Amino acid sequence: MKLVQALALAALAAPLLLVPRGPSRAADAAAGGVPPEDLRLFEQVMRQVERSYVRPVAPDQLTANALKGMVNRLDPHSDYMDRKEYKQTAANISGAFGGIGIRITEETGVPKVISPIDGTPAAHAGLEPGDLIVAVNGEATDGMDLLQTVSALRGDPGSRVTLTIERGNKAPFPVTLRRATIDVPTVKYQLEPNRIAFLRISEFDATTPGAARAAIETMKREAGGHLRGLMLDLRDDPGGLLGAAIAIAGDFLDGGTVVSTRGRLSADNQVYAASGGGDLLPGVPVAVLVNSGSASASEIVAGALQDRRRATVMGTRSFGKGSVQTVIPLGDEGALRLTTALYYTPSGRSIQGIGISPDVVLPAPAKEQVTSAVINHENDLHGAFSPVGTAAHKPMPQSFSRPIKPDLIATPQDGQLKAALAQFERELGTRRAEQ
Repeated sequence: MKLVQALALAALAAPLLLVPRGPSRAADAAAGGVPPEDLRLFEQVMRQVERSYVRPVAPDQLTANALKGMVNRLDPHSDYMDRKEYKQTAANISGAFGGIGIRITEETGVPKVISPIDGTPAAHAGLEPGDLIVAVNGEATDGMDLLQTVSALRGDPGSRVTLTIERGNKAPFPVTLRRATIDVPTVKYQLEPNRIAFLRISEFDATTPGAARAAIETMKREAGGHLRGLMLDLRDDPGGLLGAAIAIAGDFLDGGTVVSTRGRLSADNQVYAASGGGDLLPGVPVAVLVNSGSASASEIVAGALQDRRRATVMGTRSFGKGSVQTVIPLGDEGALRLTTALYYTPSGRSIQGIGISPDVVLPAPAKEQVTSAVINHENDLHGAFSPVGTAAHKPMPQSFSRPIKPDLIATPQDGQLKAALAQFERELGTRRAEQ
């Protein structure tokens, strides 16, 4: 199973070509080169396929398939992208593309919905987390890789696409959607009663930090210049750009570490500190709301504010996606998305496979949960890195539940948010009494 759209891009690295030297396989391996025996085997297999396979296969297709197999079997998040797929990934990051607006994973060869994106055709059509997409326009998706599925789902705005959906024990049923330009704002906000600001981030892209700061300033003005507290909602936020996460966390911290990374190469061992103008809300209590759909960049923000004692984390255990994917362009031949390091919170906790456990456990009310959804976390994915560090020897936290129905998030029917705001109000009252 693989996550898409949950990319934490640490850096762009230059291509590196390793040339084998010398006859010794062990020496070649130690030097990082490709042993000649392996190159000969690869060439032999390609020739046999070209000569004997039941249908003609172009050599470039064989090469691309071989590269994909080599890289995407390393872990759930590494992959080789050809030129078309690389451009598609760039469109994901830019935040504007034509499609239906869902985040998907792959489960036993079939695409599965993580969540629809707020305000998109998928959300309006009622697609739910856990839905299996067994066909697109009548073509079975079994065995189709995720980027192929995404390509099939996308198209010109206004065009139609029909999905065949399996949901729980129900018989498969068709859902026809009209594609739209997916350019959905990542930040939503509103001032709650008693001058509590509500800020929802659905994904971290290049526009998110600026939009979040503008929202905070707007709510401060609406509150007469002073907020009593801020609720930061990161539920079902699959992540995004590392730089955006660092900027958001830094807006609630006066300097200091936000996150660190550790990898094989010294260049991958980095400490990322808060920058900018410092805490935008000094002295104002903050709460962060997370669930099993909160991954990657959203876990970095929650973990940083929790470790630095700047926020109370509420909700259920997050996804646990604590690895860094570096996008490495390969000239005109696409790019690698390669896992190069792991994330650590300011106190040195690994996020990988463990996630962020809330200080206050608040599951969604049973009637609001997606009953057909299977609860998956990073450590459930095939090939995922095991939890690392001291926490690896402790029992896995069990503070999770099925996710809330996406169409209820941040609406008047959002019982989990109501419970979180009520808990936050109690905390604010306790702090005032102590002062």
